[in-house]
Amino acid sequence: MKLLVLAAALACTAHAEDPVRVGSKRFTESYILGEIVARASGGEHKPGLGNTGIVLGALKAGVIDVYPEYTGTIAAEVVRLPAHSTLEELNRALATQALAAGIRLGFNNSYGLAAREGTAVNTLSDLARHAELKLALSQEFLGRADGWPGLKKTYGLPQQPLGLDHGLAYEALAAGRIDVMDVYSTDAKIARYHLRVLQDDRGYFPRYDAVLLYRADLPHRAPKAFHALQKLEGRIDEASMIRMNAAAELEGRSFAQAAALFSGEAQQAGQRRLLPTLLGPDFWRLTREHLVLVGASLAASIAVGIPLGIVAARLPQVAQAILAAVGVIQTIPSLALFAFLIALLGTIGILPALLALFLYALLPIVRNTYTGLTAISRGMRQAAMALGLEPAQRLRLIELPLAAPSVLAGIKTSAVINVGTATIAAFVGAGGYGERIASGLALNDNVTLLSGAIPAAVLALLVQGAFELGERRFGWMARARAR
Repeated sequence: MKLLVLAAALACTAHAEDPVRVGSKRFTESYILGEIVARASGGEHKPGLGNTGIVLGALKAGVIDVYPEYTGTIAAEVVRLPAHSTLEELNRALATQALAAGIRLGFNNSYGLAAREGTAVNTLSDLARHAELKLALSQEFLGRADGWPGLKKTYGLPQQPLGLDHGLAYEALAAGRIDVMDVYSTDAKIARYHLRVLQDDRGYFPRYDAVLLYRADLPHRAPKAFHALQKLEGRIDEASMIRMNAAAELEGRSFAQAAALFSGEAQQAGQRRLLPTLLGPDFWRLTREHLVLVGASLAASIAVGIPLGIVAARLPQVAQAILAAVGVIQTIPSLALFAFLIALLGTIGILPALLALFLYALLPIVRNTYTGLTAISRGMRQAAMALGLEPAQRLRLIELPLAAPSVLAGIKTSAVINVGTATIAAFVGAGGYGERIASGLALNDNVTLLSGAIPAAVLALLVQGAFELGERRFGWMARARAR
């Protein structure tokens, strides 16, 4: 009896100490902090999940337990309090969402705007007097309550900024295609590109102290891991954070290697090379995740799309409605569809990704099934009826085999489209080759980008080649039946 009690107690303890799931946003510093938090807690890092809304949604849904955030962002984007609210005020508001913030990491990473050297502005007020200057701002900054809308109103700024990924904006600024961009005060590239951070002379931007935002039950559910996280309190100063950001963005280190600098581990630096990065230790994991995304969504699309195409071919009165519905789905931008499904399902990761890919794959399969069946000659149909075959038998034995080349062509098109579209699934935490593409965008690193784009392109070519072989076989079988 005592042994049973002991075993039950041990099981409960093990369950209570399940690995902490750590999230991060899709920019360099968040990736690095996510690695540090995961290492400190012995947990699992789910990197680059997206912007604040997506990562916060993952936290509320229990997909992750904690992620690095900033007090100014929590005030403006999470609890809608004044920008200069204290941590205690933030926690009182967060309690209504079963969340909490704490464990100040030790540095402030404020927003700002930076201009090229030689640009005739030194303050944000100066910017209001130079409407000719070209601004490019990250999409999140453009939409945040504490970003462009409030900044424009406070300073009366006349510019109409472009939306540009943060990692790409530095290159655009250096090349002279833009004049001003949004920056974080711990960006390593500010010094690298000799940028001038414009003085916030009206004190618009609050402090953005780095903290951990976590589910309120985490200290009770994983006390050992949370105790380990508390040891991070005050241990990362601004200089250390800039150093780690520089290691990733300027020295060719991975996010894990940059995070290792925090604990003093020696990590070899150097320029990233394509082949070692392409065949890195995560290659087979990403390949497996990508194949699951494409294969599972395609299988579901085939199972639904072919019957829909048959119904459209058999019932002309509903054909246009079916084709119009699947056609409209195809026109929805992929990121917009992912965002809608995340809100609808209340979670991120593989489920909304699979559903989105399933929906995108429907149109070619439905349309080609419909086209293949309606293209069968009237004489062939009459010959099948003359044989005394029932409608279901005619469909299974005559019509579908004759329509097979067209159906297979639709499935091929859907498969190739899904291989490419599946890369976007990484932006909502579903994995696959898109993880490398997202990391490459964050780092503005072409090698990392190509290490994700090349295998996706190769996989698309392999899929297309395999289906073309199948099309030739079914085409030969269809011609043989027709003779």
